Amino acid sequence: MRQITLTSLILRNFKGLRDFVLEADGRSISVYGDNATCKTTLFDGFVWTLFGKDSQNRTDFEIKGLDENGKVVEHGLQHEVEAILMVDRRRRSFKKVFAEKWTRKRGQAAAEFGGHTTDYYVDGVPVKQGQYKAEIDALISEDIFKLLTNPAYFNEILKPDARRKVLLEVCGEMTDTEIIAGNKQLAPLANILGDRSLEDHRKVIAARRTEINKELDKIPVRIDEARRSMPEVSDLDAELLQEDIETMRGRVDAKTAELQRIQSGGELSAKEIRLREINAELAEIKQVIQADGLQAVAGQREWIAQLKGEASELQSRLNAGQREAERFKGQITRADSQVTRLRAEWTSLDSLQYPVHEHEHDANCPTCGQALPDDQVQSAKDKALEAFNLDKSKRLEAISADGKLAAAEKNELEKALKTLEGELTTLQEEIASKAAEVMAAETILQSLQTNIADPADNTKYQSIQRDGDQIRSEIEQLRASAADAMGRVQAEIQILRGQVDDLEVDKAKLATVAATEKRITELSEEERKLAAEFEKLEHELFLTEEFTRTKVSMLESKINSKFKYARFRLFEEQINGGLKDVCKTLYNGVPYEGGLNNAARINVGLDIINTLGQHYGFSAPIFVDNAEAVTQLIDTDAQMIRLVVPPTFRSLPKETQKELAKLHGSYEAAEAAWRDRNKKLRLEHNDIQEAI
Repeated sequence: MRQITLTSLILRNFKGLRDFVLEADGRSISVYGDNATCKTTLFDGFVWTLFGKDSQNRTDFEIKGLDENGKVVEHGLQHEVEAILMVDRRRRSFKKVFAEKWTRKRGQAAAEFGGHTTDYYVDGVPVKQGQYKAEIDALISEDIFKLLTNPAYFNEILKPDARRKVLLEVCGEMTDTEIIAGNKQLAPLANILGDRSLEDHRKVIAARRTEINKELDKIPVRIDEARRSMPEVSDLDAELLQEDIETMRGRVDAKTAELQRIQSGGELSAKEIRLREINAELAEIKQVIQADGLQAVAGQREWIAQLKGEASELQSRLNAGQREAERFKGQITRADSQVTRLRAEWTSLDSLQYPVHEHEHDANCPTCGQALPDDQVQSAKDKALEAFNLDKSKRLEAISADGKLAAAEKNELEKALKTLEGELTTLQEEIASKAAEVMAAETILQSLQTNIADPADNTKYQSIQRDGDQIRSEIEQLRASAADAMGRVQAEIQILRGQVDDLEVDKAKLATVAATEKRITELSEEERKLAAEFEKLEHELFLTEEFTRTKVSMLESKINSKFKYARFRLFEEQINGGLKDVCKTLYNGVPYEGGLNNAARINVGLDIINTLGQHYGFSAPIFVDNAEAVTQLIDTDAQMIRLVVPPTFRSLPKETQKELAKLHGSYEAAEAAWRDRNKKLRLEHNDIQEAI
């Protein structure tokens, strides 16, 4: 077993302790002090040094000393705790320093608070937080350490699910096979479960029971509905009904055959055939009589279509020529405008004279300033005039040439327009002529259509037509007489079929009753099967519950066997008979959280620590707060640090007070002596004493 003991615990400015050293030297010791004199602070400092939490597993507790108003007493202090341990005979030191960070910015007289810093030391060497945590984790995990150092941690800080998990780790889970083997009554359960877990099978049972209950509730209603829907058939006989139906159907067949004979009468059929022959003869005569006229009409229509096509082509040519004439007119207008503009430009340039005053030359030499000879001055003037006239002449010639080209273009366009207008006039005349031809051809067509021969004027056509009218009249008479006979037979058939339908309705009632009785039998059988299945499920449910009860008994027995005083209840039976997972600690049948005194709580916690220490193979310092409540702590192999509030004289039993009074001569002297004793043991904020 790995053993960890506390050698010493050094606290400075930690939760009101200014400077205190707890020298334990690996032994079990007792620390005495009145209430609120920082006994628990020792345990808080020990846990905070290792894990950054207090003894109640809180990370947000106040480390600094506070006054009665909850304000920090003094800022700027370093708050530190150092724990010196012996780990398997090796000395280890872990120290943590928590301090405020103050910084003074340039140009400011006062420093500003900038948060907190935490420094870490392992065996006196500064380390990073991660390395510090890794060193502690290498010793023991936080969860196991707290379980082994605080008797109240398991029962008061761990949640029930976590407590169950720890207990199951200690005793080990039990397999379903082990549980079934422990109770002969559960033998069938292995085959029932198959590959399913117990909980999954319970869910299957619950779901199926719900379905069966719903079905069992519905079946009587369905049977009742089926019985109420059955028609009354007590006066019906199935065999007699079938004989009557067959008889009536034979009568219907006989009347139907009679109706068909009337409908297919021989004389009426012959008359109808002769009428169709006459209609064919009339059509043939009409075709012969009108053949020539119809052929002439068709030929004339083709000629009219040809004339209209030629007229349309001429109109298209006229439309294109008219668009071309408009384009010529636009070009002529632009050419005429250009000629007019060039003519005005030429006239303006031609009237331009040489500006003598603008070209007067200086009679002096531009270089030496002496007067030039008259002939040189005159020569310069003549050259300037000659250059002006030459430029003017060239410009006039250019304008004249452009004007001639524009005039020539205009003349050509006018000639082309004139020619085109002549062609358009000719086209208009041709179009008018073609329209006259179309009108004449349509007049001829109307005449041809009017003159088509009328077959009614033909004597042979008239004779055959009279024969057809006669036969048609005879057919109508035959049909009228047949209609009366058919109506009579059809009425008889309808009556017979109505009688058959009535008989079929009665037959259907018998079929409905038979089907309903069959359905009622099926529902009754289904009800019986469902009831049997429900009974089987009830037995399976009983087995699963018996399994759970057996498991509870075996598991709790197995767990409780690991502990000397503590007992555990892992399940509670519900009102509906089910079991609820719990984790309650008991001592002599009294629940830990309900009525158990402090002494029993502490000893139960120590009993749990003893068992867990054996399981995990660890021994760590145990801090027992409120140890004054226990007159006798149970034995433990671990180092124990008792935090004790010494009793006052008045709190002692009357018999003890009386014995002390006798010893010291009076009650007053005895109380004074007891106060002196406690003073030696008292643990105060700034002057803490300890005693073994």
